[in-house]
Amino acid sequence: MSKVAKQSIQTALFSYLGVVIGYINVLWLYPYALDATELGIFRTVQDLALLFVPFAQLGIGHGITRYFPQLENQKSAFLSFSLLLSLIGFILVSLIFFGFKEQLIQLFAFNSPELIDFLGLVLLITLFSLINSVLDSYARSFIKVAIPTFFREVFLRFLSSVLVGAYLLGWIDFNQVMQGLVATYGITLVGVLVYLIWLGVLTFDFRWSSFPTGFRSSFIRYSLITFLATAASTLIMKIDSVMVSSMVSLEANAVYSIAFYMALVVELPRRAISQVSMPIIAEHFATQNTPEIQKLYRQISNRQLYICLFLFALIWVNIDQIYHFVPNREIYQAGKYVVLIIGMGKIIDVGFSVNSEILVFSNYYRFNLILTVIMSFVIIAANYFLIPIFGIEGAALGSAGVMLGFNSIKYLYLKAKLSLDPFSIETLKILLVGSLGFGCSILKFPEWNPILNLFFQSVTVAGVYLLGSIILKIGREEWAWIKTKVKTSGP
Repeated sequence: MSKVAKQSIQTALFSYLGVVIGYINVLWLYPYALDATELGIFRTVQDLALLFVPFAQLGIGHGITRYFPQLENQKSAFLSFSLLLSLIGFILVSLIFFGFKEQLIQLFAFNSPELIDFLGLVLLITLFSLINSVLDSYARSFIKVAIPTFFREVFLRFLSSVLVGAYLLGWIDFNQVMQGLVATYGITLVGVLVYLIWLGVLTFDFRWSSFPTGFRSSFIRYSLITFLATAASTLIMKIDSVMVSSMVSLEANAVYSIAFYMALVVELPRRAISQVSMPIIAEHFATQNTPEIQKLYRQISNRQLYICLFLFALIWVNIDQIYHFVPNREIYQAGKYVVLIIGMGKIIDVGFSVNSEILVFSNYYRFNLILTVIMSFVIIAANYFLIPIFGIEGAALGSAGVMLGFNSIKYLYLKAKLSLDPFSIETLKILLVGSLGFGCSILKFPEWNPILNLFFQSVTVAGVYLLGSIILKIGREEWAWIKTKVKTSGP
């Protein structure tokens, strides 16, 4: 666990630094520099591009993580083989994109016609993100997650800040902003390439015949099977934003995107831990070490739930103060309850721990595929029904509902097939303390300065959370673990 712990801490630190930059971008810079329509275009183009990435990747990312431990001296050949397959996937996606371009245009023509002029940029962002994702999986297999996370979470957002800042100062126009957006993804990719070269692991070998007998066919078969699950999972995450743009307006998507980003902070610990835990889970399955998987399953659930509930309580108690600092808040505050609904969905997700990762690397990965594909259709249907009735809150309800159903089925399946369970009496205690912290939202402070209100309300939540943790004797292991790993991650 030492490698996992060290990389988890570093990854979490970079993730939260990215959150700080992201918060400045999403909650202040973007709404200040861009009008709601421009912000909607800025977000929708990226969401469309990232939606295409897993379809182009063909499941190669999970395939690399699963099959990497089986290789000893053919890692460079494995990388070149994986990149070739991904580029073939990108060509296929590009052909489909151009083949159905008219239908795609019609999808946005009525409610978001301004987006149509920028659809050509989508594939370029997809290409850069695709290669980056393959390299990220390759680095993850070496338990090197932190620096790729830095480029993805921090550097990319910093470049976006510079780009939009240049627009705010009048140095470039909006068309150049969108062209520059493509360049930011390209520069980020170059950064990851340089890092892998520096590590000495980025070399190319095209002697694919050196693979063990049956390795290539097994790798391709597994990747293609998991590709649908990965693509469907991304669809579940991104489709709501795209559907809001097509069914409501770009302005509505701008409101939704800001609210969604606030709620996204809740799951950041899960994202950091999940990335590092995947190769460890794959290794435990390779050695058939089920007890260690169960231990990791429950440990991650408790730690994620404890930290994420605290973050969610802080965000919701201070939601009005947070929106106070958003430029044109009279427009964007309409997304307040999207934050609540999406945040609840994220809490459900983190509580169920790394169930998807366990399924992906187990012998039951086909079940994860079937379930994820079904759920992607369910969320599209739910959004199609709920968005016309409830607007952006309908999209949030669809996402949260799918999270609950999706995770409940996976939980029951893992419990039945592998006797794995992430829950214990500790889970109930954590939920109780989280509810106490969340309940601080009913306390009404005098209308002082918004910064003072933010401070006092945060201190109140922290105090209630800490007192509840002491009374119920929870969180001590989590804080001791964090302090220990912060020390060991130092120079």
